[in-house]
Amino acid sequence: MTRIAGTPLSDVDKRLAESLGYSGTQTASVVGISYRQLDYWARTDLIRPSLSDASGSGSRRRYSYTDLLELKTIKKLLDAGIKLEQVRKVFDYLRKHVTTDIASAHLVIEGESVQVCDDGELIDVLKNGQGVLNMVFSMSGMKNELEADVADIASEILEDQPHRRIG
Repeated sequence: MTRIAGTPLSDVDKRLAESLGYSGTQTASVVGISYRQLDYWARTDLIRPSLSDASGSGSRRRYSYTDLLELKTIKKLLDAGIKLEQVRKVFDYLRKHVTTDIASAHLVIEGESVQVCDDGELIDVLKNGQGVLNMVFSMSGMKNELEADVADIASEILEDQPHRRIG
């Protein structure tokens, strides 16, 4: 399957690529981190690949689209000055308390504090006190950004699949 870079994938192609998953190298590239950083986050249980985890020498991790969304959010929080240990607490909270799709969550970064906006109420995930409002971003905005980033990698995944002849 050959695709011209920049042309949109069909919905079927996107779903197929997402079900096949993203390799560690592809994931690191899309998220904008090093493979070494991705490996560290997986080994320390910040985020484990949900499609296929490494299980020894020669095995490969496969990350889902949702994993990429979470990883991109982790990177944004770190870029905003939130410490890695605090990011771990944020994701522990989100995984336990956000009952809908994580992409529907709204995070508010206030100094060194991270709050989740839930039904119009701000919940301080880290319980760090007051700060000056620095940044607000919607997880759905992150989802839109990620969609654009994975389009070319999705076509690479499909190209790597063996072709079957019909007839």
